Amino acid sequence: MKLICGIISSDERTFLRAEERLAQLYGDVDSKSSLFFFDFTDYYEKQMGKNLKRKFLSFKILIEAERISAIKHETNRLEEEIREEFKASRRIVNLDPGFLTPASLIMATAKDFSHRIPLQNGIYAHLEFLFGKDEVRTLDWTYPDFKHKDYQEYFLDVRRLYLSQLKEETIK
Repeated sequence: MKLICGIISSDERTFLRAEERLAQLYGDVDSKSSLFFFDFTDYYEKQMGKNLKRKFLSFKILIEAERISAIKHETNRLEEEIREEFKASRRIVNLDPGFLTPASLIMATAKDFSHRIPLQNGIYAHLEFLFGKDEVRTLDWTYPDFKHKDYQEYFLDVRRLYLSQLKEETIK
């Protein structure tokens, strides 16, 4: 599975630090999205303030699906470490790991809901969307921002990168 991570923040320095720390944990980043305005919901505004943006990274490393629970716990700790490093009194970054399969994008979450699948240690799998040949198929529960064309184009590009990685691995 191809490891990805979403970053939400309002501060460029926080984005850069989160990227550095994520690369230390998971290795080389092989794709970065542009910054997207995170204005589809005000869910994080109370905790993190206004003018939030989101960015996605994908990592060269391929993971076993079973690792995503541990990775979610690691990114939760990393959020707190970055907050402390910046001496912030409140949350300043949200890190959302997940992974791509050839057929889907799955995000890890600590929030249970009827359509989410329990994994390990309080982490759930949220099936975000499905991939067709060259398209994204959203679901009733797909987060509103993931329905945006720019997000979908980015993830189609990451999927192409992942499929190319899989071909290279089979050739070796």
